[in-house]
Amino acid sequence: MPQIVQLLASPVHRYLGRPADGPAPAPPGELVDQVQLRAGLGIVGDRYFGKPAHREASVTVIAQESLPPGVDLVQVRRNVLTTGIAVDELIGAVLTLDSGAGPVRLRVNRPANPCAWMEVAIGPGAWKALRRRGGIRCTPLDDGTLRVGPVEVTISR
Repeated sequence: MPQIVQLLASPVHRYLGRPADGPAPAPPGELVDQVQLRAGLGIVGDRYFGKPAHREASVTVIAQESLPPGVDLVQVRRNVLTTGIAVDELIGAVLTLDSGAGPVRLRVNRPANPCAWMEVAIGPGAWKALRRRGGIRCTPLDDGTLRVGPVEVTISR
């Protein structure tokens, strides 16, 4: 059964400057049990919420199956970690997730390609391993709530 494993809403950018300098410390409370989404704006409280340059990428989703054991959203800086959903295959689709608070539609715009920071945050070889498996960048089409736990999934092409 598909699940939302983790949710991240971080108010700060942690990967600034050069990867060799290392990431900034994670603020407390960025991993949460639920997030509020606003249509066209993103996740309330997240660093990309309402930013015009990020409206088509304001919500990022990655499959747990793409990550090495023990790696989570804190390292990859995506918003939604799922299991049981082949998210990387959904470019151009509308992904609807209902975790119990009603459906939330996400327009899947493009891949969330990994960057050089993955070599520091996860370890050597991570950038190459996550190519074509780094998740998806989405625009929320509805206001709503996503919660950790089982999720009903609908895909529209």
